[in-house]
Amino acid sequence: MPEPATPYTAEKPALKESAEELRARIPGWGVDLDPKDRPSFPREQAGIETGAHWDFPERQSQPWPREKSIEHAMLPPVFGTSTPPQGASGAIRKYAYRYSEGRAAHWLLLLAADRVDAWEHHLRSLATPRPDNPITETGLRAEFKRHGISSRFGKRRVDTNHSWLDPIVVAGPWALAGLGAAAVLRALVRRRH
Repeated sequence: MPEPATPYTAEKPALKESAEELRARIPGWGVDLDPKDRPSFPREQAGIETGAHWDFPERQSQPWPREKSIEHAMLPPVFGTSTPPQGASGAIRKYAYRYSEGRAAHWLLLLAADRVDAWEHHLRSLATPRPDNPITETGLRAEFKRHGISSRFGKRRVDTNHSWLDPIVVAGPWALAGLGAAAVLRALVRRRH
């Protein structure tokens, strides 16, 4: 069996099984082995320059420990560094990478981390001079100014099936947060008296 190629190198990785083994095991495998059937064949011939000026690309520095899928031996040579994991959402993201990318737990945890991150930013905005405004930022004013309601009726739009959920999804968390703040305030007032 051929030695597997190192990931992220310039050479083409070798097959783990021979073409005959794959053709016997997978119906239809190798239908494009004939060069006449592959439009990319001229670029695959030996001696054609790829333009790569490296054998293994220079590695990007890691300003903090990066999350890495358990399916990969190492991080890719280049990766995004715009949003370092922080707070509860960062902890959830790091925990998600304990699971394989083939498991639903991995992706559900990443989705949950995105929602937690959004709430962290909403809460952080309350400490600024201009906190988030759910009325203007959700496009609610545009519904009344730009014919939003009339465009939903008689037009056979697909999104009208779930539009009744939009106020619950958008305003629901804000209403719950307001009720929670009112309950805390009421408890503090009762404690003083």
